Amino acid sequence: MDTDEFWSIVETARSKTTEDLPFHEALVDLLARRSPQDILRYQERFDALHGAVCRWDVWAAAYLIGGGCSDDSFTDFRAGLIAQGRGWYERAAAVPDSLADHAEVIGAAADFEDRTLFHEDANYCASDAYERITGDGEAFYEAWRQYAADRPETDMGEDFDFDDDDEMRRRLPRLALLFLSEKAVDRTPTSS
Repeated sequence: MDTDEFWSIVETARSKTTEDLPFHEALVDLLARRSPQDILRYQERFDALHGAVCRWDVWAAAYLIGGGCSDDSFTDFRAGLIAQGRGWYERAAAVPDSLADHAEVIGAAADFEDRTLFHEDANYCASDAYERITGDGEAFYEAWRQYAADRPETDMGEDFDFDDDDEMRRRLPRLALLFLSEKAVDRTPTSS
């Protein structure tokens, strides 16, 4: 599956998303209409794109947006970038600080929301679709082990301290302005 076909599937799922049909369910519906081999090809492209944003600068953006970000949460954030569609994914991959323009990120900063753009379920769409068409919850993982080639290690770039506010302001100035400003220092809303 080439990159254009992958993004076409994601964008179609995004267009079918409603309040009653979340993105990941729309995506599973689309993938379940394809062959098992196509689902494996989708997963291969997903993994490549997911791995391409496995970088310290993107993790730092997730850390600011999420009010912290574990390695598991970073996996969900990268899936969430993919779920945003090609435009936002490519913008964030090129310049993670550009997420400061994303409406949901702006809203999260104002409303003290800390799970914006984190989308755990988007990680499992291929396996869920594979299970739907085979009836076997483990079939995907066995097929994937046989299908997937060894993956090279990802170069995450330069590591830096996410808890160093000055460093975060230097590297991600616009996101830092949203999440590290005086009004956002304590991201916990006060109760009255």
